[in-house]
Parts: sequence; C-alpha cells; structure tokens
Amino acid sequence: MHTVPNSRLQPDRITFLPSVHSFGELSQFLRGAIADEDSRRLSESMNLMAALGEAVVAKLRKGRQRERVAPVLMDMLTVVREHRQLVLDLDLAWRGLYEYAAYLQGLNNLRVLIGQWLLNASPWDDQLAVTAEDFELVAWRTLGDGMLLIDMYEQWLDSEQQGDESRLATPQQPQVERALQWWQKLRR
Repeated sequence: MHTVPNSRLQPDRITFLPSVHSFGELSQFLRGAIADEDSRRLSESMNLMAALGEAVVAKLRKGRQRERVAPVLMDMLTVVREHRQLVLDLDLAWRGLYEYAAYLQGLNNLRVLIGQWLLNASPWDDQLAVTAEDFELVAWRTLGDGMLLIDMYEQWLDSEQQGDESRLATPQQPQVERALQWWQKLRR
C-alpha cells in the first residue's frame, strides 16, 4: 500500500502523489494556502500569475500576432517581476527551504523567456516565436515550483508547531562531520 505524503493537494489515483490538473485546482490550492501573512500574499500573487497565464494561453491559441499577444505578455512580465520581488522579500524561514531556490530560479527563467519571446522576432515578422503549448509548459512548471514551496513551508510550520525538529534546525554532529569531509575532498 502506498502512503500519501502529508499535503493539501489531492493525490493522483495512479501515482498516489499530490497533483493539480487545471488552473482551477491551482486556484483552489492557493486559496487554502494561508498559514501566515507571507503565505497569503504569496498565494494571492501566484493566483494573479495563474489567471494572467490563462489569458496569455487563450490569446496564443487564437493566434500569435504580436499586436494581440504582446500586451498581455507584457502584463505577465510585469506580474512576474512583482511576484519575484515578493519572493525575494520572504523571511529566512522561507529561504532555508530547498524549494525556495528552485522557485526563484523558475521565476527568473520565466521572466527571461517572456522577454526573449517578446524580442526574438524580425522587425518584419508580426508573429511571436512562442506557442500556447510552450508558454503553458513553462508557466505550469513555474507555478508548480511555487505550489511546492508553499506546501513545504506549511509542512515545516506544522512540524514547528508540533515541536518536531525542523529542516532549518542546526545539523547534528554526524551531518557536520560528513559536510566537513566533503568540503575537504573538494579542496584537494
């Protein structure tokens, strides 16, 4: 029998892992992610990114004409930049999570890709280089990283409230010794 990780996400019937299959399910997850003020602000900002992401995909499915899609892509770029700043302003408890760095990298990648999609066209070409599928893939990946960050933060908060050792706790002596041995090998 598979055990389902402790998560607010519904488990997939095949993999038994938490999953989301639509922007609606994502919005539902984000509305429930209110462990503290930072979680609330992050969730609201991600919800805005998801809604705007849907608008970009809808425009791209109708066509890739620069004059129609570029304004919504610019709006998305603005929202991603603002959201990235919010992530950078999160406190140390968030930054100590492995998922924080992965999410920040995903946001940076999305921001750069949107900029490239807006700029990588010949002056005489009125079509953007991005397709709805390309944008959707990158947006889902980035939002998934953000959902994972929120979920892991809330699990960390739960463990802190229950008095468990946290992932941000001081490493135990064997871990310190292994890290020092690893560092010594690198320096040789």
